[in-house]
Amino acid sequence: MQRSAFRAILIALILAIGSFAVAACGSSDDNNTTSGAAASTSAGSTSTAAPAKKIKVGLVTDIGGLNDRSFNALANKGLEDAQAQLGVEGRVLISKSNADYVPNLSTLAQQKYDLVIAVGFLMGEATEKVAGKFPNVKFAIIDSSAAGMKSKPTNVEGLLFAEQEAGYLVGYLSGLYAKDNNVTAVGSIGGQKIPPVDHYIAGYQAGAKKADPSIKTLNAYSQDFVDQAKCKEIALDQISKGAKVVFQVAGQCGLGVLDAAKAKSVQGIGVDADQSYIGPQVFTSALKKVDVAVINAIKGVQEDKYTGGQDVLNNVKSGGIGYGKLNSAAEKYADQVKKVQDDIASGTITDIPDTVGGS
Repeated sequence: MQRSAFRAILIALILAIGSFAVAACGSSDDNNTTSGAAASTSAGSTSTAAPAKKIKVGLVTDIGGLNDRSFNALANKGLEDAQAQLGVEGRVLISKSNADYVPNLSTLAQQKYDLVIAVGFLMGEATEKVAGKFPNVKFAIIDSSAAGMKSKPTNVEGLLFAEQEAGYLVGYLSGLYAKDNNVTAVGSIGGQKIPPVDHYIAGYQAGAKKADPSIKTLNAYSQDFVDQAKCKEIALDQISKGAKVVFQVAGQCGLGVLDAAKAKSVQGIGVDADQSYIGPQVFTSALKKVDVAVINAIKGVQEDKYTGGQDVLNNVKSGGIGYGKLNSAAEKYADQVKKVQDDIASGTITDIPDTVGGS
């Protein structure tokens, strides 16, 4: 009996110890979970910014559409980046003609989008008109000055670029190439004679002449930002007159310039976006970082830093202007063009022209 009683007591003791251990482990896990959550919350409150404000952003393209591989496509990329990085809700309306500008902008304003972005100088009047009808809606417009609008709207922000700086960089590169290869002329083809186009061309001509004072600069306008055949025809004409480098400043139409460069084995220069992917005939591209300007404008609204009635200038110094990938013919001059870019950023090179005479 004694052995049996002892055995029973021993089993009971073992069970009691096991139960205490299980309870202790459970208590320890619970405490760790609570402590971890508390630590995470505490860390988040000190190292993580408050969640970004949820906003709706609408974008209206100009007639170039999203397939221009440059200007409108870049603006759309900026919106897509904002959706991915900032959690905004986005919508794009595509304009098929100038008559679509006011209806498209009005649609987004009526739907109470927090920011409505107009893509391009050609939309200036439409943006000013719609902004006047919807004073509680914030607007931004690329390539048009809000400060310069007649009605001085306080709900429009201008997103401007020093295109002449990008033009100067690719022009200087072209002049170096021309001088080394006994080239007598370089050409440029603009979509229309409007300020952002002429900024590029004026800088291009100045840069080319700085590198090669004897170079002849040819320039013409297609009066079109869509029809590639028109731009290709003009480029072929310039090439027949001795241009061995042709610079497209005409959006989707300008893709025809790069086709002409390929067909005639000369150098073509892309615009706005890095268009080197089009082919080895792309000498380089004059970069205008519209996508960066768009996402920065969206951040401004999210962070209550929107500057209505004012303009934001993007240039070489701010990182909003530059040049793209160099092909094998241009790579020879990489150090020289980088030096020029640094000199523009530092202010050593100033007074780059932004107007074009004639043509």
